[in-house]
Amino acid sequence: MKNFIEEVTWRGMLHDVMPGTEEHLMEQMRVAYVGIDPTADSLHIGHLVGVMLLKHFQLSGHKPLALVGGATGMIGDPSGKSNERNLLDEATLRHNQEAIKGQLARFLDFTSAEPNAAELVNNYDWMKEFSFLGFIRDVGKHITVNYMMAKDSVKKRLSGETSEGMSFTEFTYQLVQGYDFLHLYRAKNCTLQMGGSDQWGNITTGTELVRRIESGKAYALTCPLITKADGTKFGKSEGGNIWLDAERTSPYKFYQYWLNTSDVDAEKYIKIFTFLDKETIEKLIAEHNQAPHLRTLQKRLAEEITIMVHSKEDLENAIAASNAFFSPSMDELKKLDEKTFLEVFDGVPQAEISMDDLNAGLDMIAALAAKTNFLASNSDARRELKQNSISLNKEKVGEDKIITKEDLINNQFLLLQKGKKNYYVIKVK
Repeated sequence: MKNFIEEVTWRGMLHDVMPGTEEHLMEQMRVAYVGIDPTADSLHIGHLVGVMLLKHFQLSGHKPLALVGGATGMIGDPSGKSNERNLLDEATLRHNQEAIKGQLARFLDFTSAEPNAAELVNNYDWMKEFSFLGFIRDVGKHITVNYMMAKDSVKKRLSGETSEGMSFTEFTYQLVQGYDFLHLYRAKNCTLQMGGSDQWGNITTGTELVRRIESGKAYALTCPLITKADGTKFGKSEGGNIWLDAERTSPYKFYQYWLNTSDVDAEKYIKIFTFLDKETIEKLIAEHNQAPHLRTLQKRLAEEITIMVHSKEDLENAIAASNAFFSPSMDELKKLDEKTFLEVFDGVPQAEISMDDLNAGLDMIAALAAKTNFLASNSDARRELKQNSISLNKEKVGEDKIITKEDLINNQFLLLQKGKKNYYVIKVK
């Protein structure tokens, strides 16, 4: 039996833990669960800390349960949020559950013949037949309103600046989540719930129900909420969430997100989001500190997590796409599909012209000014061309260059450049 608490502690993944948890886990194989929000058909990287906790739990010899909150997803969780969630119907929740299970299977072993094989459970399965009267009789009477009002998640909403207040539906959330723990304690002998630090109040409501109704002992463990050193929100980019689904966030953009982390964050994230051992990580940190400009930590972090979430092939494609931007030749860029090409040049000014313009013979002055407005005027275009500062597809060109279909990248794009850093993309339709 591996010491799970020691493992998550050195990795910086432990925030609060109920006394006695470590001893409890070292006695024999235990069962623990983490709740996962099913409001989308993909996890995003904000979910990954909980998933990594479950994986470390399984690697330590214990049994992990991933609880998809089908019932709680219909209610909304007040923890750390100012507004209620949108409520989902059962069909949508079932679809989301199956998609999420597919992603979790990249981390957790659901198929093992060992006793600690992971399981996916959905609280809608045991909550859907619960009548309101049955719930308030069998569960609600065991927890006082005073106890519920004392929770930070409730106090924050009630004392917040919003005039909306908190609905009764949301107020009951901690009871529903608490009942999940009680049900899993009864049905799966689950004695530990894990989650983010904002979930401590909800988790301990569950331990309290186990104590009051079953006279049992249950435990709670939380991990820190992940932050970024610059104060911006972890897991977000300009385009929104960083998803695990390749259709929502491409492997290239996923790889770039981790590659662009700061030195401080990379040192923290490589412990949390990889399964590299302590000795390997310490060597990487020492190597990185000797030559930070080489970004050793960021590269290894991005490689490990891209392979884990996607595949080695996706990683290789992402690296090739990254290198293509800086390559002095067009060979790498020509290998990229349309989606990846546009992602590589995301944020670069773009213009569209028709194939007719190209067939008529497009001169460089028109390509730079009249047809695209990349440069303010024909005279600006003429001056830059005379100064030899304009490149077409990474080759210097002059005013006499006529652009034809032969110049197209993947039969669709032209890449203009002014100097070394100013790129322009023309899409031909």
